[in-house]
Formats: sequence, structure tokens, C-alpha cells
Amino acid sequence: MNTRFLMAAVLALVLAASTAIAQTPGPNPKFMDTTCQPCKDFYRYANGAWMDTASIPPSYNGIGAGREIADRNQEVLHQVLDQTAAGAATEKDPTIKKLGIFYSVLMDSARADREGAAPLAAELKRIEAIKTREDLRAAFARTGFNGVGGGFGGAGTPFHIGPEADPGQSTMNIGQLFQGGLGLPERDYYFRKDPKSDSLRREYVAHATRTLQLLGDAPAAAAASADAILKLETALAESSMRRVEMRDPHALYHKMSVKELGAICPAVDWPAYFDEIGVPALDGPTAMVDVSQPAFMRQVSHLIETTPLETWRAYLRFHTARTASQWLSQPFFDESFTFLSKLTGQKTAQPRWKRASGAVDRAMGEALGKAYVARAFPPASKARMVELVNNLQATLHERIDSRTWMSAATKKQADIKLAAVLKKIGYPDTWRDYTKLEIDASASGAELLRRGLEFEQKRQLAQIGKPVDRMEWGMSPPTVNAYYNPSINEIVFPAGILQPPQFDPRADDAVNYGAIGMVIGHEMTHGFDDEGRQYDSVGNLKDWWTDEDAKKFTEKAQRVVDQFNGYVATDTLHVNGKLTLGENIADLGGITIAYYAYQRSLHGNPAPVIGGLTGDQRFFLGYAQGWRRKLRPELLRLATLGDEHSPAEWRVDGPLSNMKEFAKAFGCKAGDAMVRDEDVRAEIW
Repeated sequence: MNTRFLMAAVLALVLAASTAIAQTPGPNPKFMDTTCQPCKDFYRYANGAWMDTASIPPSYNGIGAGREIADRNQEVLHQVLDQTAAGAATEKDPTIKKLGIFYSVLMDSARADREGAAPLAAELKRIEAIKTREDLRAAFARTGFNGVGGGFGGAGTPFHIGPEADPGQSTMNIGQLFQGGLGLPERDYYFRKDPKSDSLRREYVAHATRTLQLLGDAPAAAAASADAILKLETALAESSMRRVEMRDPHALYHKMSVKELGAICPAVDWPAYFDEIGVPALDGPTAMVDVSQPAFMRQVSHLIETTPLETWRAYLRFHTARTASQWLSQPFFDESFTFLSKLTGQKTAQPRWKRASGAVDRAMGEALGKAYVARAFPPASKARMVELVNNLQATLHERIDSRTWMSAATKKQADIKLAAVLKKIGYPDTWRDYTKLEIDASASGAELLRRGLEFEQKRQLAQIGKPVDRMEWGMSPPTVNAYYNPSINEIVFPAGILQPPQFDPRADDAVNYGAIGMVIGHEMTHGFDDEGRQYDSVGNLKDWWTDEDAKKFTEKAQRVVDQFNGYVATDTLHVNGKLTLGENIADLGGITIAYYAYQRSLHGNPAPVIGGLTGDQRFFLGYAQGWRRKLRPELLRLATLGDEHSPAEWRVDGPLSNMKEFAKAFGCKAGDAMVRDEDVRAEIW
């Protein structure tokens, strides 16, 4: 799965948070602040009363509509897992039995406290045995399987590899080598000079110091190692690409042979590394790999050769403990949570059952998802979603053909791409086989999670050099999210997001089109945003635009950049219009397409007035209340600095202020805050 395009979607899920507030199948008047004029601040008008009265529980870093859905979904998973755990001893189905055992072990906090750091003993011993650069390379291969190579929250190897549809030949998987190794959220956290960033770096060093002490290091030695870890990660960050730079898919595509990779990163014996992680497709020197950040790999080679092995050992020990911390004894968990709370503002930890169900979902998502779907996603919901998706697709086709700024040649290619979109709704047609995943009650929770990560890593690595499986899903069915993958030209809507208030089969069409319809349109538009438009109908990174049309698109996109650069996210920190461009284009396109799809669904008939609101008004309220969200200041800052999505209020007011249709629905006029002047108004799709 092409992780570079899923990253933003997964972070959006982390930010979608909420309390469980009873919903009616339509706009909730209790959320609205009718003292605020809709033409002044529509987000406030739709959600102001809720914003003023809703409080963030201590165990949450934010609340909102998405969190409400996630909480309900977790309750379903809780019931499933409690039942499977209770019946695990006599369960005949081996996959269900594994679910029950997995959950039971993770829930055993007393056992975790007794074991302390013992589940890490074997790996820590191997790390301490690193005496040569060759030993270090072998450790990178091993720790990648241990879940220590995933970047923020799971750093520990400076690079990681996985399959991606080859941007130059999208029917085949190529190995994508990607930068990693940073324990802070992203590279700029190592270089910002403001007081908050300075304080966070000091907290990070203190966190590393305390973690190493928990592993048995003396205070002075732990402090010295922590300083060295920060220095090493800062050196890695110097050559790491910025998130804005990584939005250019051409900048991330560097196809080269294993021999050529060895020339830019000679400190790693690449044939040996690929053999150890089990990728036979990359054994030979002429085998091809996509090295997404060549400059970074040069820096990795330099650091492997020049950084003392003592520092690398400390780095690996720290991140091994950090990755496993929440399933070790309480002191490890508390230390990890204390540091993460500095980033997110979360006051208390989630109940253990929520953390355990989430961990099982990540490790055995399709097994758990099968049970979830049986309880929470009836066939009628899937049929209704198919109808909505098809209507949105037909509407986008009409919108493309009506674009006066596009030539006939480019429109033809856009229509071909749209018609080829693969639509995945609810759950996979074929469920994943977990036969090779070894789960038994004698293993610790940390060990079972390591096995789950290794199982998934090996499953993915086995795809390198083979045809792309277009039916594979990148999210589990209970996930409250959706995504577009340009390498496959697919839109994916897990059953988890297809729940009230985002999607309610009982609700008025206007509300559903405003809420889930916008999400559908948003994901479709990603195929035609500033990144997605560079891929053709089968997922190849191939230019299908005329030069003149590409120039016009860029000019229109710049209006979106300029608009969002002007918005304040928190304190004096502005939205980054370039970082958020793709999501902002998708928001604008999504709500526009959803609006016209709603009109199309009426077949020329007038929409009913319900609760004193016209159909158009209910549509826009359904949209705005679907993005109802309240975050802690720490998380809002974290998101503004690194998330490709704009803050919720600007995801509503930003796109709507460009829409004449919105202005007409609420009687807004030139000069109102929700009406952008014609010379700066953004409209693309």
C-alpha cells in the first residue's frame, strides 16, 4: 500500500474526536448558535452552542463527530472481544480463538507489571551485542520487524521499506525505501527556535533519559546517551525531506538498481539486508527499488560510518522500549504517556480495554472487522452507499465536462480516469488469512504485538516484485476514515465511517449528501488535486494534461494556497496553505460535487422544508456539523505544524466562502465574511 498517500488520512483519524451525544437524523439545533449570523461565521452558526458547552474528557485530546463514531465502534469491538476472550478456551475457529487470546493477554495488566521489561530482554541483549557496522545493519533488519521502524511513536531504524505500486508501472509492486528514524513528529521539530519547540526538545531528552534508566542505566550514563540520541536524530533530520516537499510525487520517485543504491549508501550491504528481511525480488544487483529520498540515504550511510556504535546501541534500546512501552509494566507506560501528553494535551490515559481493542484491530483488523461488520453494517447500508457513490461519480463527470477552463483533450483524459475509479465500500470481498500468525497465551502482550507486526511486515514485503493486488484494503473495516490511493486510482470507505452522524440511512438526503456525500466527493477529488492529477487512469505517474490546462490549474490552486495561508489556526500560528493544498482542494471539490449530486438526486422536484430549513440549508448544516470538533491547544498546534488537513473551522468556512450556492442558500451578500470577492474566489471542480 502506498503509505505516502495514506499518512494524512490516518492522522486525520487521530484528530477526529468526540463525546457520545445523542443524534437525530438531521441537523441538531442544540449544537447551533443562532445569535451568530451564518454569513459571518457558518462554522460558529452550525456548532457554536456545542463549542461553548462541550468539554474534552481527560482521557481524550479532542472531541467531535468523528470521535463519537469511533467511540460507538469501539463499544461494538469491546463486546466482540469480551465474548471471544471468554470463549477462547473452547473456540473451534482458530482465527476467533487467536482474537480472544490476543485480547486477554493485552488486558492482563497484573502480568505486565510482574514482567516489567522482561519481554524485551532477548532483543536488548542482541542490541548490546552490536560490535561492528555489519552487526548494526543486521539490527536494522531485525528491529524493522519488531515495529521499531515506523517513524514518530516508533522510530528506531533510520529507513524502512515496503511495497508500493510502481509509479512508472502501476500494475507491479516495487520496493519503496523511505526515510524514518525520528522520534519527534517530523524533521522541523529538531530545528525550530521558538520557546515551545526548545522546551519540547528538552522534554524529549528527559524522556529518553528516564526510559533508559528504567532499562537499568545509571542516571549519568542515561543522560549522556539521551543527548547523543538527540544529536543523532538531528543529523538524520537535516537530510529528511519536509512534508511540503514530499507532496510532489516526482520528488519521491527515484527508481534505481540495488547496485546503484549501494553506491549512494555503501555503509549497508543491501543484498544481505534484503535477504535478511525476506525480499528475494531484491537479491540481485540489477533488481530495482524506489529510493524516495536519495540525499537522506547518503546521510544514513555517513552516520552509520561515523556515529559511535555506543550511540546507535542507546538509540535502538530507547526506541525498542518506547515502542513496547504501553504493554510493559506501569512505569514504562507512565513515562511514555507523560511525554506524549506534552504533544497532545491528553490528561489521562484511555481505559486499557480501548487501548487493547485498538491494538488487536491494528494487528488482526480484518478478522475483527468481519465480526464488526456483522453487527454494525447491514447490507442496506452498503446498498445506499453504492447509490450515493455512483451519483457523486456521475456528478463529477458533469462538472468536469462543464469546466470552461479545460480543453477538450484534457477533459477526455479526466473522464477516462474518473470512469476507471475502483470503488471499495464497507469491507473486503475476501477476508485476510491469519493462519501464519502465531498467537498463544504463554507469550507476553509485547511479544504478541511484535508477532502481529512481523506477520504484517512479512505479508507486505512478500508483495514486492509481484503484481499489485487491487483488492487489498489499507484500512480495517471498523476504521473511522476513508482514503484515495492514486497508484491504484481507488476510493475506499470502510464500514466504520459509514455510521451516524456521518452517514445515517434514516436521515434526510440533504443531510447525508452534506455529510458523507462530501466525504465521497472529497476522496474523488483527490484524484484531481495537485498531487492526484499527476497520475493517469491506471495509477501511473504520467502527465495527461496540456501545458495550458496545467498552467490554469496551477493558477486556480494558488488561490487556495493564498486563501488558507491567511487563516490563523492557533495563537499566531497560521495554516500552511502549501502543506494543506491537496486536502483543501478536495474539501472544496467534495462539497461542491456533493451539492450538485444532491440537486441531481431531487430529479427536478423541490426539496421539502423540514424544521424551517430548506433542503440546501440542511445540506450545508449537515456538512458543517459533520466537522464539529474541539481540540486541546497542544494537539491543535501539533496538527497545524504537521497535518495536511486544515483545522475544522476552516475546512467548513474556507470552502463555503467560495461557493455562490452557499451564499444563495443563506442570503449572504458581497462584503459578508462568508463571501469571498470575485477576484480571489477559488473554484476548480
